[in-house]
Amino acid sequence: MGYTELKIRIKPYTAETAEILIAQLAELGFESFMENEPELLAYINTATLKKLPANFIGLIELPEGVRIDYELNSIADKNWNEVWESNFEPIIVDNRCLVKASFHTDTPKTDYEILIDPKMSFGTGHHQTTHMMIEALLNHQVEGLTVLDMGCGTGVLAILAEMRGAQNVVAIDNDEWAYRNTLENIDNNGCKRITAYLGDAELLKGRSFDLILANINLNILLADMAAYVNSLKSGGSIFMSGILRDDVETLRNAAERLGLSFSEVNYRDNWAMVAFRK
Repeated sequence: MGYTELKIRIKPYTAETAEILIAQLAELGFESFMENEPELLAYINTATLKKLPANFIGLIELPEGVRIDYELNSIADKNWNEVWESNFEPIIVDNRCLVKASFHTDTPKTDYEILIDPKMSFGTGHHQTTHMMIEALLNHQVEGLTVLDMGCGTGVLAILAEMRGAQNVVAIDNDEWAYRNTLENIDNNGCKRITAYLGDAELLKGRSFDLILANINLNILLADMAAYVNSLKSGGSIFMSGILRDDVETLRNAAERLGLSFSEVNYRDNWAMVAFRK
């Protein structure tokens, strides 16, 4: 599977502008991002890139006064681990959960230690949305629940759900690389109650869950929300992220039209995580 790197130089560079670009690129199919001021690096499956219009950059709405220069470069699969090893630092969420790679040593002890070798998959905990989803799992009763990690990326949320005592966990991603990476990370963490699938919301038919985790992007959340609601047990909860602050009202209106009740919203920088109950 080939990947392409989009290198964007932002003028002037601000964290908020980078977040706005990330959100729009995610909706176009870009999967992983690295902020390296004054540049933003974004990665996409080359096959997905070929399906985009040749002028897809023109689809991005830039804040007033912002200009960008960009270039596209093919990335060899064998080089991806080197890229991550040079950029991936261990993180600690709420002093309770450590997310680290196999090459990290001398890390502090926490309640939960998750080993993630991310390769090309999104979801190490570094991005604000994954960080908030980890926080939500740490603060939510998970023991004994059936859990869905939709758009699982590296599988980090599914792995934490099992560590928190979930009865069983289903992890789904429509990207083959992410699916295979999730299987590797499940094995590396010794998980026994997670089943990973390659696919999309069609796989939810006939399934039911106490807790659904969906850290994707606004367009997919809106398109697949009815399927999530149908699979959510009465009294169950759903955590959704991958959206910006400005998207919260849109997401909430769609969820409430489908019968969900708003529970809470959390923010990290310009990103949001919204929780609902059925």
